[in-house]
Amino acid sequence: MSQQNILGIILARGGSTGLAGKHLLPLLGQPVIRYTFNHARASRLLTQTIVTSDCPKILRYAQEQGFETISRPAELATADASVQDTMLHAMHNHERRTGFHADGLVVLYGNVPARGEGVIDRGIRMLIETRCDSVRSWCPVGKWHPNWMAKLEGDKVVSLNPNSIHRRQDLTPLFLHDGAVVAVSRSSMLRGEEFPNDAHAFFGVDRRGFPTQVGETVEVDQLRDLYWAEAVLREQQSLQKKVA
Repeated sequence: MSQQNILGIILARGGSTGLAGKHLLPLLGQPVIRYTFNHARASRLLTQTIVTSDCPKILRYAQEQGFETISRPAELATADASVQDTMLHAMHNHERRTGFHADGLVVLYGNVPARGEGVIDRGIRMLIETRCDSVRSWCPVGKWHPNWMAKLEGDKVVSLNPNSIHRRQDLTPLFLHDGAVVAVSRSSMLRGEEFPNDAHAFFGVDRRGFPTQVGETVEVDQLRDLYWAEAVLREQQSLQKKVA
């Protein structure tokens, strides 16, 4: 596998419509974002990792933890701001300031305290080995399958996909991006400037992915997610103790 400069960018917007201050909320004695810091540190393939935020408290905490930071402008700190624009802003500012040149980039959401072991490097490795445009992690939808979904027209149930499938194992496997990792090539990232009206342009044309396990990744957007993340992390700790 060829050596490449891979820039990890941890996204940590200060505002949240679902859970205020979620990145700095305590989770088993640590701020939620600290877990993403640890995941980035554990990666063997990330060359550098930076944190982009509009929140002074998050920026200060990231700096205390040894990370370079990018102060995000107000227009990139709204609920409507795209990941694509935020990534481009962070990449260009970091490169101008340091002289670093990213061959590839990794999106890491700061509100994802639970990720599978090695998932970041798994995405980077696939990006480099296949020379594709982007790689994302995907978890099975399980019982939330479109074939079992319906519309309610008043009190009338209208199946989204009429069928007679009643066993989950007979459903066509479908997956949902779980937020654990997004890895993109530099050329694909720059497509966001070529097609600014397409918020997903940076995924490119050759889009790849790999499966993760159900419940392996937890993204904290609501209070209940914080409790779920605690349960998952406690289970991971318990399993690690048994192995040790």
